[in-house]
Amino acid sequence: MATVLSLKPGAEGALLEDGFSLKLCEAIAAWRYEDLPPEVVRTVKLFLLDTLGVIAGAANAPAIPELNRRLARWEASGPATGLIGKRRYSPPTAALANGAAAHALDFDDQHDPARVHTNCVTLPVLLATAEDLGGVSGRDFILAHAIAAELHARLGLACHNSLGKGWHPTMVFGTPAAAIGAGRLLGLDAAGLANALGMAFHQTSGSAQSMRDGVLSKRLGAGFAARAAVLGAFLAADGLTGTRRTLEGNAGLFALYERGEVKPEILTDGLGRDWRIPEYSFKPYPCCRCNHGPIGLGLRLHAQGVKPSEVEAVEVGMGHVNWLTVGEPYDVKRDSVVHAQFNTAYSFARALTDGRVDLRSYRKPAISDAAVAALAARTKVVDDPAIDPTALEPARVTVTLKGGRKIEVRSDTIKGSPQEPMSEDEMVAKFRDCLGFGLGVSGAEAERLAAVVFDIEKSNDAAADIVAAFPRARG
Repeated sequence: MATVLSLKPGAEGALLEDGFSLKLCEAIAAWRYEDLPPEVVRTVKLFLLDTLGVIAGAANAPAIPELNRRLARWEASGPATGLIGKRRYSPPTAALANGAAAHALDFDDQHDPARVHTNCVTLPVLLATAEDLGGVSGRDFILAHAIAAELHARLGLACHNSLGKGWHPTMVFGTPAAAIGAGRLLGLDAAGLANALGMAFHQTSGSAQSMRDGVLSKRLGAGFAARAAVLGAFLAADGLTGTRRTLEGNAGLFALYERGEVKPEILTDGLGRDWRIPEYSFKPYPCCRCNHGPIGLGLRLHAQGVKPSEVEAVEVGMGHVNWLTVGEPYDVKRDSVVHAQFNTAYSFARALTDGRVDLRSYRKPAISDAAVAALAARTKVVDDPAIDPTALEPARVTVTLKGGRKIEVRSDTIKGSPQEPMSEDEMVAKFRDCLGFGLGVSGAEAERLAAVVFDIEKSNDAAADIVAAFPRARG
């Protein structure tokens, strides 16, 4: 099912010839469940498991109870479900609620080279759409999920420096990708998918400033993208037309958002044959992925017996985009969970001090721990010119001990990536921990939901089975 699309320049300075977006949708409209490789199906199931787990884990995370109270005040019923509290909402509102929860802990999956968190947008969109439709089979659900995830990764790879330009790629590329996935559930043909793509693009937004400022709006971004994707897909199904030259136009995604700095062949080469989905990473630590390299080095130093009390100073080197995202000094007076999640100095200090980093590391009062804050204050994060500016994985740490001895460690891979993967047992353990942390539920309830996920292709109504198995909080 290889797809080759023309890459000729278009008129009026457009990057590609007119019709590129429609040809992309024509290719995707031909995909069938039977075409999915087993590795892709398995990874999609892990997407479901991981995302449902982190949604549950975020039940009491700052911003999530407040958001749900506000939404419940405005909507008392609807055909879709906000999983936290099992509230009934309209599909766009359910997607907002579930998307925000999926992203709140910063524990959700990521395609590292593309720098996109996918399933905090994709799963809430597809769940809301499938609930509204009713009777969506597990096979159709998996196919739509694979479509959205594949497109999200490829858009992020094609627009390779979107985060460096100040966009939040999870939102900017998640909205159109998830809208096409929802469009497949809605049975849209190629022209309808193109309208869903265009309608989603017309709503696309998402600045990186929230993560750089360490504020709660960051965790709402995935929900905003999910809400827009659901609305765009349903409006396209109702016959409303969206932009035609969504990707290729001179005011389209590539020209307007990415300033023409795009490798569009990455979006199309081998599409439907060479899958990007197996390249996704799953997070072992609930914080910005940019921190994971330094965390791994902190854990290594802890295992080697380095004690915080012996440390005079620390220098962490990383690439420019990582440094922009997580490199500012840690300000303990802010008492901000998001600031801690997006701060390398805190994350490294926590790893070196405790020898672990988990859900309990990024909550109050842990983020104000005096000893950890003191070590973070002695930790300087620098933009290392020896590291590729856009590279996510590389990191180095130089520790200067009292007395002057220096220890330097470095890494080029990060835990949870295809190069250093989490095992399925580790994935299930993370899932159980999230459900216990957020909802206080038993292992049996976690096993029930996991069983639904791992057998989802056999379901006659995937959304109904997922919602029924998702537990309510104890008490």
